[in-house]
Amino acid sequence: MHHHGYAWVGEKRTFDDEAVRRPPHPHPPPPAAPGDAVAQRLLDRYREVVAEFAVTDLPPMQTAHWLLKPAATVRGTWTEPKEAGTWLADRLAEYAPRFAHGPERDPARLALLVRVAVERSAWGGDVSLGHYLTGTLFHSVALVTCSPNRTDPVLPCPVRKD
Repeated sequence: MHHHGYAWVGEKRTFDDEAVRRPPHPHPPPPAAPGDAVAQRLLDRYREVVAEFAVTDLPPMQTAHWLLKPAATVRGTWTEPKEAGTWLADRLAEYAPRFAHGPERDPARLALLVRVAVERSAWGGDVSLGHYLTGTLFHSVALVTCSPNRTDPVLPCPVRKD
């Protein structure tokens, strides 16, 4: 078992586009009949999701689905939960001054988040945190257990660390 770290910062409105944050359904919608604008929009949206989900670094709706993203989205890989926790602490410290909600910047709160993340990672759980930043940005950071993942044990490992 090991852990991968993921991070994303971007426009909140981009993050809110849930369709491209979900893996595409295994069966596409039926072809649109001529003149059926609704069915055509559905088919076009499905094609967009197929094209974008696997290549975008946009955080998935389900934390374990990070493992379906390209290896380039992995920001670090660790065998020890404490090492993953150190990376998480560094990401939180890096962005905390920009958190839109002042109490979320509290060092004691951030230390608690990291401690809980390390505990969860130790038993194979995933961790996903998100914070609104000043302006219109959103910060997402995740630790995902791999080989196997508890939520979906058949998900492939994007980066093997032997």
